[in-house]
Parts: sequence; structure tokens; C-alpha cells
Amino acid sequence: MPRVKVPRKSTSVDMTAMCDVAFLLLTFFILTATSRQPDPLDVKIPSSTVSFKVPDKDLTILSIGHGKVFVEIIGQDVKRLALQKMGEHYGVQFSPAQIKRFGVVSSFGVPITRLGQYIDMDGEKRTKSGIETGIPTTDTTSNGELHQWVLQARNAVAELHNTPMLVSIKGDADEEYPTVRKIVDILQRQKVNKFSLITSAEAAAK
Repeated sequence: MPRVKVPRKSTSVDMTAMCDVAFLLLTFFILTATSRQPDPLDVKIPSSTVSFKVPDKDLTILSIGHGKVFVEIIGQDVKRLALQKMGEHYGVQFSPAQIKRFGVVSSFGVPITRLGQYIDMDGEKRTKSGIETGIPTTDTTSNGELHQWVLQARNAVAELHNTPMLVSIKGDADEEYPTVRKIVDILQRQKVNKFSLITSAEAAAK
């Protein structure tokens, strides 16, 4: 008897459900992601052959350039608590909305009395406002603002994460020594004698 030939049919896969899932995931990541703001202080850091990855938490970065000092506190929860502690110390009131928004501010260099105004601005207005004069460093004692920012950030890290805060200095390659010396004096006054210097990668000598 002749064999019955089964007609061949092309296999079709409905990708509608897969596309829906892909777009849902893409939308989720776009809405939940926080974009990093541009660094307001242009620092040309020196090069080095030493390779050490900067931690992504429990860290404060002090950027030095053009005679100014900017502070970047890593971690939204630490930033918010440090801001509350600074407000209590200097008697400056910050609204809940300002405290929440400060959590996504990257590097900042504004006197505490004008920080609320700075937080309320958007990114473009901040760069054009002219109030980014750096954290005041004329007073290097325990009453100075830079001293207090480092201290309150350390207290916030210890309170929230129960661990010592790390400090990194990102200094401009052409920055003069007196500005850097002020930072070191402030750290030593708090008995922070171990800190890292952020440099750009350089090929090791062969």
C-alpha cells in the first residue's frame, strides 16, 4: 500500500507575550533608574599605576580643585541622615521634600545656609546659579562646615550601617598644597589617618 504523506507545515511561534514582557522590563528599569548628575567641579586627577577599586558604599569623596572643595556622600540613606544632622547642628530647617531630593544629589559645594535653595533647583539652574562656591574651608576647626560634613557623614554611616566610613580625596593635578593640607588637617583632627587618593589609570611600566 502506498504511504500516506503527511503535509508539512511551518512552525509559527507567537512572540506577542515575549515582547510584552520585554517592554514591561524596559519600562521598569527606565522608571526606577536614577541618572547620575554631572560633576559640578571639573577636576583633572593625576595618573597612577596602582589599581584599587573605589567602594560603592560607606564612602565620602572630597573633590578639590580651583581652590574649592566639593563633597560627595555615597548612599541615599546616608546623605539624608547626614543632611538632617547638619541641619540640627546649624539650626537650618530642611523640608521632607528637600531631604528626599538631597538623596539623589551627587557632588555638592554650597554653604549650609544656601543648601536648601540649591536643592530646590534643577540640574541646569544649579550650574548657572553661581552659588556653588565650594564648602567653606576658612575654618578648619570642629566648628567648620567641612569638618562637620565629614563628621556627620561618619556618624550617619555608623548609625545606619554600623561600620566605619571610608574617605577618598579626588584632587586636581594642578591644585596647590595649602588647600590639600586643610583637608588632611580636618581628617587628622577626627583621627581619620587612613584615606585613599583617586587617580586615573596609567599603564604600568614594563
